Amino acid sequence: MSKKRYWKLEYSIALFVMLGVILLLMPVSIESTRQANAISKWNEKLNRVEYMFSVINAHITDDILKSMNKAKTPQEREAILLALVKPYLRINTENYPSKHYKPRYMNGAKVYKGQSYYFDDFYFAENNSIVGIKDIKSENSTDALFIMMFDINGIMPPNRWGRDIYGVNIYDGGKIEPFGFDMEMNELKKDCSDSGTGVSCSYYYKIGGGFDE
Repeated sequence: MSKKRYWKLEYSIALFVMLGVILLLMPVSIESTRQANAISKWNEKLNRVEYMFSVINAHITDDILKSMNKAKTPQEREAILLALVKPYLRINTENYPSKHYKPRYMNGAKVYKGQSYYFDDFYFAENNSIVGIKDIKSENSTDALFIMMFDINGIMPPNRWGRDIYGVNIYDGGKIEPFGFDMEMNELKKDCSDSGTGVSCSYYYKIGGGFDE
């Protein structure tokens, strides 16, 4: 075999090896980029939601507070909050996501009716996102009054907590906290992984955490 042919063979083998490595790494790179974009979008959304509730709290009227206190059912209270946030989030209350839209936890498990993070109703909002509102009022004044979820990717997959779905607790006075704010770091890392629910990623990503493949 001539030196020229031998060199061509070595070059071809090296080229195939490089292409193989690129093809192997490409899915990981694409997924990492997609997840980084999702985290960035969530942090931006969280900042806007915090500002939104600070504005709502500053301009809320006595009539609205009285209506909230007089509301007898979770549905009535949810309707009042929906009316308050609707103009800020550009919520569409005429067209609703398909019944096939069913969020899952990060580990792939279903979110069943009766569970803490099950929402009865979803709404389309700005930038084709999806919003959910749930009343969780309790007798303890320090507990959250509502929770909200945000699917920043809308009906497009993956529709999973910690991937494109995040959420916040809403307290009296308009204070909000992302899910997971009251968890220890080791608990956050465990939940914000393929084996966890992904719910606490809402806070984990806020403090600089990232998804560990």
